[in-house]
Amino acid sequence: MWYIIIAVALAVIASVITHFATVANLKKNAESKIGSAETKAREIIDDAVKTAEAKKKEALLEVKEESIKTKNELERETKERRTELQRYEKRVLSKEESVDKRSEAISQREAKFTAREEQLKHKEQKAEELTQKRVQELERISGLTSEQAKEYLLKTVEDDVKHDTARMIRDMEMHAKEDADKKAKEYLVSAIQRCAADHVAETTISVVQLPSDEMKGRIIGREGRNIRTLETLTGVELIIDDTPEAVVLSGFDPIRREVARIALERLIVDGRIHPARIEEMVEKAQKEVDSMIREEGEAAALEVGVTGIHPELIRLLGRMKFRTSYGQNALKHSIEVAQLAGLLAGEIGLDVRMAKRAGLLHDIGKSIDHDVEGSHIQIGVDLCRKYKESATIINAVEAHHGDVEAQTLVACVVQAADTISAARPGARRETLETYTNRLKQLEEITNQFKGVDKSFAIQAGREIRVMVVPEQVSDDDMVLMARDIAKRIEFELEYPGQIKVNVIRESRVTDYAK
Repeated sequence: MWYIIIAVALAVIASVITHFATVANLKKNAESKIGSAETKAREIIDDAVKTAEAKKKEALLEVKEESIKTKNELERETKERRTELQRYEKRVLSKEESVDKRSEAISQREAKFTAREEQLKHKEQKAEELTQKRVQELERISGLTSEQAKEYLLKTVEDDVKHDTARMIRDMEMHAKEDADKKAKEYLVSAIQRCAADHVAETTISVVQLPSDEMKGRIIGREGRNIRTLETLTGVELIIDDTPEAVVLSGFDPIRREVARIALERLIVDGRIHPARIEEMVEKAQKEVDSMIREEGEAAALEVGVTGIHPELIRLLGRMKFRTSYGQNALKHSIEVAQLAGLLAGEIGLDVRMAKRAGLLHDIGKSIDHDVEGSHIQIGVDLCRKYKESATIINAVEAHHGDVEAQTLVACVVQAADTISAARPGARRETLETYTNRLKQLEEITNQFKGVDKSFAIQAGREIRVMVVPEQVSDDDMVLMARDIAKRIEFELEYPGQIKVNVIRESRVTDYAK
């Protein structure tokens, strides 16, 4: 028992001793570690201090070197600027010296010029005195003053110049007129000879031949039904009289007359004449005439070699086959004007195609002037603008009767071609009575104006010459009188083409040598 207790006590003591020994050992180890850490810390601090001092020294050295370098650069730059300033100063000094030298030279020149100016003044005074003496001597010798002599010389020279100028102008005008007349006649004669078209006088009636007089009764129908139906559908009057085997179609519209003629001829061939059949035949004839109109327009354009015309203008061209002006077929006239315009344009170097196109379309307004209000010129201009024709074509259409000023040579060529076509013998017709009445009216209109002595209608009424009393009408009054006469003629007369008004004033002085 005691042994156990002693053993336990010894074990406890041994454990306590072991514990204290362990603690002491641990403390000793910790103290040794702390000491070594403090030593390392001091070493680190010492190294850091040494490193910082070394870097500080290096920084100070770099700053010192940089400052020395900057100082050296400033000194070098300062030295260079000082050298440049010295160089500029030398240049300025040299320029000042040269300016001083120039100023001195200028001063010397001014002195010389002043002396020369004085000399020139003395010489001018002497020259003026000598000139005056010379003029006085010349006036004494000639018996004329200087102004009188100057006027005499100027008048002599002026008369000579006037005479020479007038002679030169007269010669130039004479040569120009001779050449212009000669060339114009050559061009016109050539164009007329190369373009000759037949003209057939159109009337207001058409005649349909019948196989027998029995057909007249069938055309009239029971109680006149057939003839009334035909007249109503076509707008043409049928004249059935004692003329053997013939029926006369009367109407001012040639297209309607043509429709009625074709329908009536087909009815006669068919033999079945009644209102329903008449209506059918009139409709077919209308379609045939429309087709004919288009074909005629295309044929006209093809004949003169004009392409690219709007289809509607082609149709209107075809309608002109059934339109006449003073007995002249409008389509034939347009074709002839196109050909003449092309020939004239070729002679003077213009665009031949453009001239032909303008000539072909110049009277296009006549195709619908019965249906649309206004002159055929204005209608034609509106049609050309509507179907996008060029400004040259529009001006040619607008100016071909002189209503507006021609702006291109093509318009002038179309004017000439239109006049040639209308004035050719046989192209247009008028009754003798109408012709003589127009000439009388022309002369009567002009004789009504104050100051008119005599008047003469010449060139088949295309020109009126008016002789005036010179004491009553001045040169300025002549211009106004010609315009007033032209306006009066336009207002009171109807005539083809245009009428030229010539007002002539002649003064004569008579004396006798005794």
